[in-house]
Amino acid sequence: MTPPSYSQTKYEQTEKTDHAVPDLPAGPLDMYRKRASFNWKDMVMFMEGEDALAFKQHVFKTLENDPLFARQPGEDLPMEKMRELTFLRVKQLFRYNFLTRDDIMANPWKTVVLNECLGMYDWSLSSKYFLNKGMFGATVANSGSERHSKFVQDTEDMTTFGCFALTELSHGSNTRAMRTTATYDPSTQEFVINSPDFEAAKFWVGNLGKTATHAVVFAQLYTPDGVCHGLHSFIVKVRDPKTLLSMPGVMVGDIGKKLGQNGLDNGFALFSNVRIPRENMLNKTGDVTPDGRYVTPFKDPNKRFGASLGALSGGRVSISKVAVVNLKLALTVTIRFSATRRQFGPNNTEELPVLEYQLQQWRLIPYLAAVFALDHFSKSFFMNFVEFQIGQMMKDKSIRQAELGREIHAIACSSKPLGSWTAQRGIQECREACGGHGYLAMNRLGDIRNNNDPNCTYEGDNNVLLQQTSNYLLSWLNAKQCDGVRIESPLESVNFLEDIDRILESRFTAATMEDCMDSAVPLAAYKWLVCFLLNDSQRRLAQQKASGKADFEARNDSQVYYCRSLSIVYVEHTVLQRFHDLSIDQDTPAGLRPVFKQLCALYGLWTLSNHMAILYQGGYFSGREPAELIQTAILSLCSQLKDQAVALVDAIAPPDFILNSPIGMADGELYKNMWSAVMQGNKVMERPSWWKEFCSDKPVVGSLRAKL
Repeated sequence: MTPPSYSQTKYEQTEKTDHAVPDLPAGPLDMYRKRASFNWKDMVMFMEGEDALAFKQHVFKTLENDPLFARQPGEDLPMEKMRELTFLRVKQLFRYNFLTRDDIMANPWKTVVLNECLGMYDWSLSSKYFLNKGMFGATVANSGSERHSKFVQDTEDMTTFGCFALTELSHGSNTRAMRTTATYDPSTQEFVINSPDFEAAKFWVGNLGKTATHAVVFAQLYTPDGVCHGLHSFIVKVRDPKTLLSMPGVMVGDIGKKLGQNGLDNGFALFSNVRIPRENMLNKTGDVTPDGRYVTPFKDPNKRFGASLGALSGGRVSISKVAVVNLKLALTVTIRFSATRRQFGPNNTEELPVLEYQLQQWRLIPYLAAVFALDHFSKSFFMNFVEFQIGQMMKDKSIRQAELGREIHAIACSSKPLGSWTAQRGIQECREACGGHGYLAMNRLGDIRNNNDPNCTYEGDNNVLLQQTSNYLLSWLNAKQCDGVRIESPLESVNFLEDIDRILESRFTAATMEDCMDSAVPLAAYKWLVCFLLNDSQRRLAQQKASGKADFEARNDSQVYYCRSLSIVYVEHTVLQRFHDLSIDQDTPAGLRPVFKQLCALYGLWTLSNHMAILYQGGYFSGREPAELIQTAILSLCSQLKDQAVALVDAIAPPDFILNSPIGMADGELYKNMWSAVMQGNKVMERPSWWKEFCSDKPVVGSLRAKL
């Protein structure tokens, strides 16, 4: 299958809308549903496509009908029980086999859809399942060769259960500094895997805590001549699949309770001269001959190193989508709550839904716009990544393929931070916007928040990753200035920089609030922002170096207010550009274009408002009017979208069983559902088992007070 490029990516539409999308139950939310200017079912079909929607509904219905997946809102299980349940559910997923290899080859997007479905139910389940089949299985398949096919096959039926062991106790982001070693012994044709000390223990490894039998272990490769060839990956058996006891020389265990996702067992491993066959080295980027010579198809060690960590790029591409899914869940709960929760009013007889208040709209609706912007971006960007992967499989050595890889890396290193931070802030806003009820575990916002939090860290700390993006942009500007290179990339995310001088001369020209409601206005401002910060970051770096600082120190001291901000506005511009193009595309249904245009304008203005200081500092804005126009436009768009909000979350919401939040259910019976959940709780009206401690043996006040 050849995926469409971004410019060709269109969403399917079907005339079977009413048959494919089930009706929602009638109730208090109908008041808002009737106000919507668009058909929410058309929105579902447009965003999902008929094939993906049918698949998603099949997965949801299967989980709901299986007693193994039954649960109570806010249930508080002991960690051991949670781990057991998660594992049993993973086993069940193997039995269902929702996606075959042929299915994935025919439509790679379904992998993302399945991850979204399982994650909406429980991210521990999704993570555990895909760490084995995705991170372990796919890494072995993509980084190894034919000799490793048995390992891949064995993950398909749980003969083996894998994990991805890169991070160590004392090193995470600095992957080059990992200290586990793999020393080749030509006399036995084996590698000796060793951890020099406890600080080199593999750590944080998902599935390794209790269940993994095999690990892809990243280690520094040493050949018999004592030369270190850098980080390479090896398949190491860590537990006996028949007993789950650790293998000789392997000390493996669980790192303990985390802030979230505790159904997933994250673990550690220490290796004491563990011997593995030479063939267990994943040899796509480098290999060792039987007599101990190192061979690699890469002349540049940096390129070999980058290729060996290719699995992480795929992870970063998917994390922005994962974060969007979490924000979808939180907003579904909170918008439905806000539309049915009534508090205060203009008189004593009628209370208003809190969604009618400007403050509640301003807190929530920009995040709803962000969900639609980031959702469209993550889908189109995934298709770009699939195109790149196919090029790799076809051994495409073209300049375009290499440039596509660089651009995808730069976008992924900034879209992951943008997606995970937007979700993190949005989910917290949702929790607070639901008041005290949002703090109740049964309503799920705490779990959603805690389960989203690691997206800011794994596959690369957000702030560290952003440096990769700014390096990419600075390299383009340097190439243009020093070598006269035309700035042009396969996905066109940097093409506008070719006109950097003209763009920097432009100024804000919108004269009315209505002018600002065209997403072309924030889009033009973003182009100026990227150009201004690119110039400023280059100047800052040059100043730091001129002051005598080495390159490492100069880059380090040019992040805050410069390179970091540059990376953020670049990816915000990329997301906005793609959403803008969708909102004006003639292939977007006419009935949906108006609401998409409102969402796009709101997303652009809202994110742009975070950069007001730079816009004034650089002279793009002057006087009070630009800021006032943008602020007024944001509030006006929030007010206009208030009547669309319930229908918009209906278009992104999973079924009630999956959402698992009494205050977020589709019928809008807020208090009835919540009271029912409270009454079904465990021992809610029983006195505590320690009631005698209260009723007898009253304390003698001050009896333990120190007598000085």
